[in-house]
Amino acid sequence: MDNEKVLLFVLSGPSGVGKGTVRKKIFDDPTTSYKYSISMTTRNMREGEVDGVDYFFKTKEEFEALIKDDQF
Repeated sequence: MDNEKVLLFVLSGPSGVGKGTVRKKIFDDPTTSYKYSISMTTRNMREGEVDGVDYFFKTKEEFEALIKDDQF
């Protein structure tokens, strides 16, 4: 990052508390320049979720192979 100062903001909470709603509100605001880091998960995709947008969905085997191959 060429010594650029950045602020890391973590939005965390239990399932169903509205993290997605808050995230959408923040990132849909055209006056902000935030970047979103998409997480990877082995859980099943929920209705309305899109692979590569909401999460990167992997099987447990795929996830473990990525760990074994030092991809994280």
